[in-house]
Amino acid sequence: MGKLQQGLFVFLALLAPLLLPAQAQRPRSAPPVNSMAIQGEAWQLVQLANQDRAALGLRPLLWDPALAAAARQHCQRMVAEGQISHRYGGEPDLTERAGQAGAHFRLIEENVAFGPTPPAIHDGWMHSPGHRANLLNPEVDRVGIAVVAGRDALYAVADYARDEPVLSLAQVEAGYANMLRAKGLIVLQQTTDARKYCEQDDGVRGAVSSSSPTFMMRWEDADLSRLPQPLLDRIGTGRYRQAVVGSCPPQDVEGAFTVYRTAVLLY
Repeated sequence: MGKLQQGLFVFLALLAPLLLPAQAQRPRSAPPVNSMAIQGEAWQLVQLANQDRAALGLRPLLWDPALAAAARQHCQRMVAEGQISHRYGGEPDLTERAGQAGAHFRLIEENVAFGPTPPAIHDGWMHSPGHRANLLNPEVDRVGIAVVAGRDALYAVADYARDEPVLSLAQVEAGYANMLRAKGLIVLQQTTDARKYCEQDDGVRGAVSSSSPTFMMRWEDADLSRLPQPLLDRIGTGRYRQAVVGSCPPQDVEGAFTVYRTAVLLY
């Protein structure tokens, strides 16, 4: 019997991107390859991915230790189970695994595979449309990869994500306050009423302690580079002179997605 081609010996599974609205990334430096053989194979997959990304003018993926820890945990489970999958019985899903490992992200996606060598695994991903889309996604900027040797070949998990900074309430408020000032509004420093309104459940207007604002809005978003369009429309009427901004913890956010909840009162 002839020798089996390596590219035919790769088994793949795909998890499509999970995401929230975009936000600016926080770059991290790639670590040096350590002396562990399996880590060297994981790093080889990073280099192969970045070569193909560079050929398309995409930014390189930076190594993320938290994603790598989540990938290794799942990769070890794949070895134990034998069959590759993105989730096994009793195992947290990708977002929860990554969050438990310390990652923060707006978007996260995963490739898994079983094959003889890192180049064969990479080649399999590049010749599978969904896996290729994950690997070459211009929206992701970091990666953690684990490769674990099984009895017959290598198991690999690659977790790709878009990095997100974790900001304090005051930082969120300051960012939006600057945008409101750029629209010609005077931003009042007292945040108590806006924070109180922010903390209420959606659909509840609630009372505020000071003179009543003529417009109140709250929202959740990971993108702190823009004001929501309904708020911009209100400001555009020219009826408002003052604003108050308040931030509070988000509600009903699953996994470790980084998202911010904000309220603005207009006077």
